Amino acid sequence: MMERRKLGALDVSAVALGCMSMTPIYGSPDPDEAIATLHRAPDLGIDLIDTSDAYGTNGSNEELVGRALKGRRQRYVLATKFGNIRLPDGKPGAKGDPDYVIEACEKSLKRLGTDYIDLYFIHRVDDKVPIEDTVGAMVRLKEQGKIRHLGISEAGPNTIRRAHKVHPLAALQTEYSLWTRDVESEILPTCQELGIGFVAYAPLGRGFLTGEVPTGDALPPNDRRRDMPRYQGENAAHNLKLVEALKELARQEGCTPAQLAIAWLLARPAKVVALAGTSKRKWLEQNAAAVDVKPSAETLERLGEIFRPGAAQGTRYPAAMMARLGL
Repeated sequence: MMERRKLGALDVSAVALGCMSMTPIYGSPDPDEAIATLHRAPDLGIDLIDTSDAYGTNGSNEELVGRALKGRRQRYVLATKFGNIRLPDGKPGAKGDPDYVIEACEKSLKRLGTDYIDLYFIHRVDDKVPIEDTVGAMVRLKEQGKIRHLGISEAGPNTIRRAHKVHPLAALQTEYSLWTRDVESEILPTCQELGIGFVAYAPLGRGFLTGEVPTGDALPPNDRRRDMPRYQGENAAHNLKLVEALKELARQEGCTPAQLAIAWLLARPAKVVALAGTSKRKWLEQNAAAVDVKPSAETLERLGEIFRPGAAQGTRYPAAMMARLGL
């Protein structure tokens, strides 16, 4: 049975469905299978689904999600995000001025085919706009009934505190997994202190921790992971050794590496939500079943040793994108 967890006052499934890979980013997914995956999620007890206006081309990911939710909206806790943009020179940027927040929300509502968004995230912090102004615009959206809960993604402790002071945040969404543990030092304690829920995206390392995904030049030409340092050259070779150890521990526990990676995350002292992305029902079903995996204390201790903070080699994003994190 699916576990439930709290994001502020919002009650959601412990395993959530990330929708980013349902439109081209890690190759070219089948949109019909992606919609079938979204339809399958509530049957497995997964109600939190997460998209963004930055996923796909011109909001195409939100549009796909909107098609899937037609006539089924009440079965989902719908999260989307705004403010993660590409600058005119092609570099990553952020946009958080109040007028843009209102405009972005209106466009997302239209693409999603809904009157309200359950959880609306600032996708990336705009360092040129006071966070108080960005959150203030979100509060107006809440007062209008267009959003119900506020969230922020990849923000640093000071920004989290400032944002939360304007209006209580339901959730922080940031990468957290066996091979990305830097949030444990400051970010998670800040969230716990303030009563902010934590949504851990990429809990499977964008597929790396499943042991099922190739690396480097073996990835499809249109797969964004080709640009990610952890998937390249010596970094990948080093990180694959970590995954081999994960595979052996999963074998001992009688589960898949992906399930063990999610189970480890769900067993952490901070009660986080694991946001596992997929566009296929078979992987969704495997991820959902991870709640039934209860690793032994010895396995959890061993995982902590193998995947100690800093064990993975290479940054999780290219340099230009890393510069946009933790603001």
